[in-house]
Amino acid sequence: MLQNNSVLAQLKQQIRDTTPRAEGVIKATEKGFGFLETDAGESYFVPPPAMKQVLHGDRVEAVIHENGDKKSVEPEKLLEAGLDRFIARVQKREGRLAVVPDHPSIRNVLKARIKNSLDEASIADGDWVVARLVRHPLKENDRGFFAQVDELVAKSDDPAVPWRVTLARHALEQECPDAGTDWPLLDEGLTREDLTAWPFFTIDGEKTRDMDDALHVETLESGGWRLSVAIADPTAYVEEGHAADLEARTRAFTVYLPGQNVTMLPEQLADDLCSLWEGQERSALACTLDINADGSLGEYRFFAANVMSHAKLAYDRVSDWIEGQGDWAPADNIAEQLKALQALTEARTAWRNEHALVFKDRPDYVFDLDDAGNVLGIRTEERRIANRMIEESMIVANACCADYLAKHIGHGIFNVHRAFEPDKAEAAQEFLAGQDIEVAREALLELAHYKDLKRALESRDDAWLDARLRRFQGFTSMSAQPGPHFGLGLNAYATWTSPIRKYGDMVNHRLIKRILKGEQAPAEASQQLTEQLTERRRLNRMAERDVKDWLYVRYLTPAAENQDAFDAEVMAINRGGMRVRLLENGATAFVPAPLMHSDRNKVVIDDKEGRIQIEGEERYKLGDSLRVALTEAREETRSLVARPVV
Repeated sequence: MLQNNSVLAQLKQQIRDTTPRAEGVIKATEKGFGFLETDAGESYFVPPPAMKQVLHGDRVEAVIHENGDKKSVEPEKLLEAGLDRFIARVQKREGRLAVVPDHPSIRNVLKARIKNSLDEASIADGDWVVARLVRHPLKENDRGFFAQVDELVAKSDDPAVPWRVTLARHALEQECPDAGTDWPLLDEGLTREDLTAWPFFTIDGEKTRDMDDALHVETLESGGWRLSVAIADPTAYVEEGHAADLEARTRAFTVYLPGQNVTMLPEQLADDLCSLWEGQERSALACTLDINADGSLGEYRFFAANVMSHAKLAYDRVSDWIEGQGDWAPADNIAEQLKALQALTEARTAWRNEHALVFKDRPDYVFDLDDAGNVLGIRTEERRIANRMIEESMIVANACCADYLAKHIGHGIFNVHRAFEPDKAEAAQEFLAGQDIEVAREALLELAHYKDLKRALESRDDAWLDARLRRFQGFTSMSAQPGPHFGLGLNAYATWTSPIRKYGDMVNHRLIKRILKGEQAPAEASQQLTEQLTERRRLNRMAERDVKDWLYVRYLTPAAENQDAFDAEVMAINRGGMRVRLLENGATAFVPAPLMHSDRNKVVIDDKEGRIQIEGEERYKLGDSLRVALTEAREETRSLVARPVV
């Protein structure tokens, strides 16, 4: 008997070894079938019966079946589940509990149980929960899908659902930290210069409460300017290793969402004790730096200080005044500084245009909400002169920080951005060559050469080229070691100007203070910390995007019902259609191929090149401007659907 079993096992293994297989990720469709997409770019059809054994996003090994010239696959082995922890809505039917994952490509109803520590009676049909997938049909000894509900996120009728669900989805904190109210000033052994008589001022949004930077500007008789930047000093109250510090380290950043901020530090510190409120004396870390008449950076000095803001200014009012609009005017001692700061900004911008790089201005879209979270309107805020004045001041102050830390201790928390990672440089080089742009590899990997390339590309003013090239470009990351920031065109960049809202800035504050006191610097930040900072920043941005998508759908539902038209630009192209941004309000909408032409076969999409042909002629490409009409607003997937207006 044992021999027979051994022979049978060998036969099965031989059959397995000779059966063609594929490994890839499952992509589900609304029609019940799916595709297995391999790393090599191959795509295999997955019929509806086989799709019942998998979920969108599962990585599987599958058997390939051939029927003439058609190939399909049958998933056989789960390599990595597409679902682990997920957000879902509860479904209760005749006493049976199930959950439906909140995912645009997953419509499966999964049987579920409630975690023992939760009260099942308190969870009703339609409520939002955090669940985990605990069984999968392709796992050994599992007969079907099964999930466990671990946490109630929000009741179905909670007006805060968009915020609570989004924060829970990304495992971000729902509330601001609470770490007591007693915050004595620490004895850090620092000598603080008394600058309370200097007329510092802040420029922020009208409703900003966590003001962490104040400025003072002098025009030098020899030409140029002396800029003093005073930054809020939470490390004067929060000792390293304190509960509030450990919590801030975990959170890494303040989360800014439309209508709600979830602070990194306790609100008592972020919005009150550390915030540079007008007329309130505050501890600060400061830097005085000289800007030459040509915009280049001269000498700079870091020091600890006590300061007082003499004016709380708002971006729009300052911009209006500088542009000769409105009836508001600052006090004379502030007006003189604003004029000097405007001149400094223009000089500094010109210098960066020639010697570094300057981002193209894009408008910000601001949601006006009522107390219940309903969108009353969406305002477009352009990057006006007052915004640029603060932006240039912070950039030059952070460049000083990077230089200071690199020279004195050789480490800190640096923002490092390489335009092209080495493994993508060759592909980018080939792409540019295909556009008759011959570049050496050094132009993609070395900052000095890249700046020349970037200016040359911008002079072409080719939106398609810019969008297409982004596929090869890298992302900003946090590093303990100095490194170039290609996006800004600077050799190194380390932020210290937002310690109320960024933990990396708190780390840099402590390092600067060590240098000022002549103390030995601690060991450089661990890779674990820099990776956490990078990841939390990514999650925060995704959370902001997700809440905005939800609010856009709610706000634009009437527009979709009326099929209102909007000016738009093409952001992305995939094999199913194209994604566009509505210029009036910043919302994104998907234009599916069937809405581009009544005959889908006449629509040819080249997603790799970012181009779409209709009836043999190129109609759309990345970066194009067009007009679209909204056709659907789907709250269940927080997505907008549009069609081109011809």
